Amino acid sequence: MLKKKPKQYSRHINREEGQGSRYWRDIFLFIVSVLLIIALADVLKISPAVVLLLIALFYYVKLQRSFSAQKKYSLLHIGLLFVIFLAVSDTVVKSTLPVFYLPFSIIPMLAAILFFNLEIPLLLSVASAITLMLLVKNNLYLGLIALISGIISSFLVIGARRRSQIIRAGFFVGLVQMVCLFFIEAFKVSRPEAYTVLFMNGFTCGVAVAGILPIFEYLFKVITNISLLELSDFNHPLLRLMILKAPGTYHHSLVVGNLAEQACEAVAGANSLLARVGAYYHDIGKIEKAEYFSENQNLDLSKHDELAPSMSKLVIINHVKEGVELARKYRLNPKIIDFIQQHHGTSIVYYFYRRALESAEQEQQVEEVREEGFRYFGPRPGSKETAIVLLADSVEAACRSVRTPTHSKVEEMVRKIINNKFIDGQLDECDLTLRDLEKIASVFVRILDSIYHARVTYPEKESENSNTKSPKENSRQLEETKEAGP
Repeated sequence: MLKKKPKQYSRHINREEGQGSRYWRDIFLFIVSVLLIIALADVLKISPAVVLLLIALFYYVKLQRSFSAQKKYSLLHIGLLFVIFLAVSDTVVKSTLPVFYLPFSIIPMLAAILFFNLEIPLLLSVASAITLMLLVKNNLYLGLIALISGIISSFLVIGARRRSQIIRAGFFVGLVQMVCLFFIEAFKVSRPEAYTVLFMNGFTCGVAVAGILPIFEYLFKVITNISLLELSDFNHPLLRLMILKAPGTYHHSLVVGNLAEQACEAVAGANSLLARVGAYYHDIGKIEKAEYFSENQNLDLSKHDELAPSMSKLVIINHVKEGVELARKYRLNPKIIDFIQQHHGTSIVYYFYRRALESAEQEQQVEEVREEGFRYFGPRPGSKETAIVLLADSVEAACRSVRTPTHSKVEEMVRKIINNKFIDGQLDECDLTLRDLEKIASVFVRILDSIYHARVTYPEKESENSNTKSPKENSRQLEETKEAGP
């Protein structure tokens, strides 16, 4: 850790030295962007109030994003969604269609599902409502319907895991829009066709979002809960291939997925479903050379016994590269590929590094065995989910090697692994806090303790010469094992 402080300090100084030039650059970009938006508004005949709203929204989101630790959204993507709404609204208003045909809730619903965040869809709801109100000659009631529809739809679809939930949300939004019109018309049904149009408006928005969602996932390079559930299907070709060629790795991935999911449930702001599915695919690079990895090996015979440590290291490290290539071949989402690339970070392949040191000492080699040559290429985990999978992967593999596991032994091993990863700097790029690490450790201990616990010896079938123990003796033996500790 001491070696890192000068680098961080110098980086901090360079950042301060560049603040002045960055400040004037931001001012220049602000002026240019304002002039461009005003010119565009003049060409499109858009109200200046809409221009000011666009500028305010842009810089508010930019400011919030600069203070956000995770930065899960892009200003370009938010701007594109708003421009789509503006273009569709302007087309409908200028046509002969009634204004109730405007898609009030489609953009907030898309934003809530794509960004897994309530702040962005609520901001877009406000911006869309004000823009729509100004486009339709200051129609306050229409803006109110758009605002309420956007807010309600955002809350209904946030965290949705099935397309049926989106369609159901559209159904309820249609009912809400009908109720809004009923209140606006002072509890009178003077235009029955308007109620029908508003109900179909909400329902159609839900159906449309469910249909076009994959397009925006591809464009924005994000992954939603719906796509994650599709990837979690064990009939996926990659998972089926893993079952056939690397059954040990498959079982290991399932356990890591359960550990990561439960740990994410305990950490604020972490997507548990993303962590679980990412864990399923994090080791797919082991499929081609499954016999070189311990979970698929016969303990009495290892492929690495015949290889030099440097060659074994290459085989082990290369599973990350092969996993990425396999993921791209099967067109997995970039968010899942992040788990494959980052689940070891820049950790050292310690076992073969120690073997290389011992071999060098025995053979009295002149060349020094460098630690950097036995490290993964990274990058380090850049999100809470990938960092938790890194920790889950390490603790599961380590606890599997514990002999006569007890609660104290499992807890000691889990905390040792997490502490080593922290000291090694593998968690520097993510935003996990020390409190988060304590919660993660507690979850890991609880689950691993229930998996790798001491078991009683079941009595065999009684025979005349059998010397089997009684159930009382078995239970006493188990208690003694637990009290023995590490």
